[in-house]
Amino acid sequence: MTPTTIGLVAGTFTSIASIPQVVKTLKTRHVRDISIWQPLLLAFGVALWMAYGFLINDLPLILANITPLVCNAILTGMKIRYGRGDLYLS
Repeated sequence: MTPTTIGLVAGTFTSIASIPQVVKTLKTRHVRDISIWQPLLLAFGVALWMAYGFLINDLPLILANITPLVCNAILTGMKIRYGRGDLYLS
C-alpha cells in the first residue's frame, strides 16, 4: 500500500465517523447531550488541517478533512439552533 492510499483510507474512516451523529441529530433535533465545544473545536481543527493540506499540496489531507469540517459545522449549527433551551449550551 502506498502512503497516499493509506492516507485516503484513514481519511475515509475519520471522515465518516461524525456522519451518524449528524443524521441522528437531524432526525431527533435533540442536542441536549451534545457539548457545543466538541464539534466546534473539531471543526476548527480540521479546518486548520485542511489549510495545511493546501499549503503543502497534499490531496489526501485536503479530502480527508472536507466531510468532518462540514459535519462538525452542521452539528455546531444544530446545537445553537435546537439547543436554545439549554441553559449553558454545554
